[in-house]
Amino acid sequence: MPKFIIERDIPEIGSADADALKAAAAKSNAVLAEMQSEHKDIAWDYSYVAGDKTFCVYNCADAELIEEHSQRSGFPASIVTQVDTQISPATATS
Repeated sequence: MPKFIIERDIPEIGSADADALKAAAAKSNAVLAEMQSEHKDIAWDYSYVAGDKTFCVYNCADAELIEEHSQRSGFPASIVTQVDTQISPATATS
């Protein structure tokens, strides 16, 4: 399944407390559950929070599902990029 990196511009997310992050994750999870119940192939792996942005890793059938999740959840999908290849330090020795 294709993997995508989503850059979300969310003012002050870097200073959000644990409760605010928990609420954001719960909202995203609820929308994902709704979409999955509609047989839409989308899943959230994890996100990084950095300054006023989050960088989220999703697996889904296509970028249109990310846009739909963004609209339904209210979380912006400022830049959506499909991952072509993944490398790591182990790539140097393989």
